[in-house]
Amino acid sequence: MFEFFKKYKKAEPIFEALVTDMHNHLVPMVDDGSRSMTESLQCIRTMQDLGYKRMYITPHFQFPRFPNNEEDIKRRFEEVKEAAKNEGLEIELIAAGGEYRIDDSFEKRIDDPHFLLINDRYVLVELSLHQPRMGMEEVIFNLQMKGFEVILAHPERYPYLNIHSKTAEHLREQGVLFQLNVLSLDGFYGEAAEHKAQEYLKAGWADMLGTDLHNTKYAGALIEASKSCKVRKILEKYQFLNTEL
Repeated sequence: MFEFFKKYKKAEPIFEALVTDMHNHLVPMVDDGSRSMTESLQCIRTMQDLGYKRMYITPHFQFPRFPNNEEDIKRRFEEVKEAAKNEGLEIELIAAGGEYRIDDSFEKRIDDPHFLLINDRYVLVELSLHQPRMGMEEVIFNLQMKGFEVILAHPERYPYLNIHSKTAEHLREQGVLFQLNVLSLDGFYGEAAEHKAQEYLKAGWADMLGTDLHNTKYAGALIEASKSCKVRKILEKYQFLNTEL
């Protein structure tokens, strides 16, 4: 794994203005993210080198693929936090959050919510990457009625959402915050996602940036993005809510 990073130059700390990353998958062996504590620590070190001062870790909650349990995730997060401290890493691991797929299981638990939150108030949710879910706006409304604020992860990656779609407009009218992936700004997910990310930015619909960091491949791509003039210009031009987390 460490050989992988040798081909990358030193990361540029251009994300220090964001202060906080609020979307990544660095609790090892619980989803499609990090596969080991060693990989998690290397990725966390990269985050520190990129300029981040604080971070939440947000594993997937997606039944039946990732049927994670909140108490287990909190315990595993504390293990990562302790390992990072022992490695001498200075970046602050704030808390475990979650990236919750809006599915049947999610709908059922709204009546007895025990979500892992970001900043004690935000629930990070994701949608299917393939097709819209009927009634998702009502689900989000019910969640808001419980007192939670909602962040939608990477709207630029859903093929059925864009700034012209009624669904996206309704979500914004509901007060849903949109979180773009940093790597979408540099073409990591393809031209369509990059184009839509730019549209969300120009429309003022980009509230937060998240790394969505999964593993060393993503970490290497983030190092490359830290040298990108277009990414640097975006960070200089737009303001994001990451600093408040």
